[in-house]
Amino acid sequence: MPNDAARAVTSGANPWLSGLFEPVREEITALDLPVTGRLPDALRGRYLRNGPNPLQVDDPAAHHWSAGEGMVHGVRLRDGRAAWYRNRWVRSDAVARRLGEKVLHGPRHLVDFAPNTHVRRFAGHLLTLVEGGALPYELDSELDTVGPFDFHGTLPGGLAAHTVLDPATGELHAVAYCPAWPYVQYLVAGTDGRIRRHVEVPVTGRPMMHDFSLTEHHVLLYDLPVAFTLGPGLSVAAFGWDPDRPARLGVLPREGSARDVRWLELEPCFVYHAMNAYERDGLITVHLARYERLFDGTRKGLDKQPAHLERWTVDPAARTVRRLRLDDRAVEFPRIDPRRPTREHRYGYAVREPLGEDRAGFGVGLLKYDLERGTCDEYPVPPGGDVGEGVFVPAAPGAAEDDGWVLAYAFDPERGATDLLVLAARDLAAGPVARVHLPVRVPVGAHGDWIPDPG
Repeated sequence: MPNDAARAVTSGANPWLSGLFEPVREEITALDLPVTGRLPDALRGRYLRNGPNPLQVDDPAAHHWSAGEGMVHGVRLRDGRAAWYRNRWVRSDAVARRLGEKVLHGPRHLVDFAPNTHVRRFAGHLLTLVEGGALPYELDSELDTVGPFDFHGTLPGGLAAHTVLDPATGELHAVAYCPAWPYVQYLVAGTDGRIRRHVEVPVTGRPMMHDFSLTEHHVLLYDLPVAFTLGPGLSVAAFGWDPDRPARLGVLPREGSARDVRWLELEPCFVYHAMNAYERDGLITVHLARYERLFDGTRKGLDKQPAHLERWTVDPAARTVRRLRLDDRAVEFPRIDPRRPTREHRYGYAVREPLGEDRAGFGVGLLKYDLERGTCDEYPVPPGGDVGEGVFVPAAPGAAEDDGWVLAYAFDPERGATDLLVLAARDLAAGPVARVHLPVRVPVGAHGDWIPDPG
């Protein structure tokens, strides 16, 4: 739906507002999408992906991508067909007012923002997620906003951009922070959709903790040199690299208190995203994408230092962390089989990132790692194209770890629009078994999930 408020974004020279990052101005619904190839009959559900899509930018030159209000883009698959594509802004109070709509009923906390980072289903609720103190917002099955969600009155603050669903218990785990807090919160939500446990872990200097890791018995906290500075009224003035801030990894027992955290020293670095963590024989193995430095003011716009896939071996008793780089390619958005969190895993998926100022978006290819054999398969996108995070969907509940498909949005430069790619995970390099052709360009975005139909 066109809306005058959505026409207010102008790019100027800001790369976050132009090219493949340029926000879209309309919400649309497209039915019976054309498909090249054959969609697997087993794919019955919705592929959803969240990302920033600002309605209004008051100072385009200073705008950062992460500040845009969230918009969810979804494709509904069933019976070998692509039934629909929808894109919808998350209706926070500010978004509803700018669109000339009534503000939704529901709880409010310190920060109200349209979550722009992730989307996942838990305890019957489809939730959009963001870090920094804001509540999740709930969507219905057609991506319309239901309202803010505070876990039935039990969420003490905001939630987080990243959560881990423990396959053994069905419970949801998160590490939440707000720049105004002198602590971070470890949260556990029970299968009834209520927070059953929260632990406040003191931290200094307002660190950005975008992600965390979970094992069978421990929570890993990434307290690293990217931190916030505050302006008037506890508003965020900026975030960036703090060279005086030490890097450390916190190891918190899942049933422990803040006093039980063991802090392990690290070389300066930053971790946006971890792939998975598991433990065996007293050691914790973590796979993650590690930056040497980030937001240090030496690189502008999209030209940033790369992250590389690493394996960390953590010995909590000896308080040591051993690092091993697994690939020299620049990578981000690591994912695994959704049945494997906290457990040993053989395979992982990631986006290969471009380098240099000529980059079109975030991804020049999708990667599949065989961590047991030390190999990697790649599906590259054509020049001028872009691909987002790949989400693995198992072929069946009891299927083998890499028996399934990888779904991702990819910009097709020939069409000037986006496709939903469906790749066979066991032969990623062979290319898509199906392409769902969307009628529009989906801007470069953040994270998403496959939401299978019930039953």
